[in-house]
Amino acid sequence: MKLIDSHCHLDFPDLEAERDEVIARAGKAGVALMVTISTRVRRFDSIRAIAEAYPNVFCSVGTHPHNAGEEEGIPAAEIISLAEHPKVVAIGEAGLDYFYDKAPRDAQAAGFRTHIAAARETGLPLVIHARDADDDVAAILRDETGKGAFPFILHCFSSGRALAETGIELGGYVSFSGILTFKKSEELRAIARDLPRDRLLVETDAPYLAPTPHRGKRNEPAYVAHTATVLAETLAVGNDEIAEITTENAMRIFSRIPRSALNGA
Repeated sequence: MKLIDSHCHLDFPDLEAERDEVIARAGKAGVALMVTISTRVRRFDSIRAIAEAYPNVFCSVGTHPHNAGEEEGIPAAEIISLAEHPKVVAIGEAGLDYFYDKAPRDAQAAGFRTHIAAARETGLPLVIHARDADDDVAAILRDETGKGAFPFILHCFSSGRALAETGIELGGYVSFSGILTFKKSEELRAIARDLPRDRLLVETDAPYLAPTPHRGKRNEPAYVAHTATVLAETLAVGNDEIAEITTENAMRIFSRIPRSALNGA
């Protein structure tokens, strides 16, 4: 059984101190590959260095909506240039967060559209952060898709059914984190059950949102196995089948990852 943690933050302090051990534990848990996600373009060097240091780690480049204000005005051309590195397999994460509102909403929206332009140009998937902003995220996705299609992932999905359906309609993928395992996530599991199986991914968003039975503790890529198990139960399939489904989906959307990496080469 091989799993891919499609979204984690190996550069964050909670994981940095024991990164070697974290990555080793992931391997023992069946996690063949990890994608460590950028939250600041201006700190991309550290993300790239992590991806370069481990053959089973890839990365993205982008600015999180929380940081859209401090990195306002970074052009798509700069993101596109940084994305030329062979270890970069995605753009982002970018999007809208109206729950914390840590950056002006116009800056978030402008950054979101800039990252969409970079995804369209490079063909790399845009990792989308959406929180309490379903309608505006959907509207921007529809508007921008009208200008030309681009690949994308609705990461750590915890939004409503309408956004999931819009994402699927426009060709996107939906990634589920440890939230899927929480007792009160019945509605989220119902959404997962109804989505096309060829658009499903699993992730940790580590060090956040540890799945049951580790809820409330620091998360790490090895724990994506728990989310995969709950997704398997939700779809009434076996663990091996859900691993095959989600891993093949990840390899398709992260098309720059060589197949040989999945086999440890």
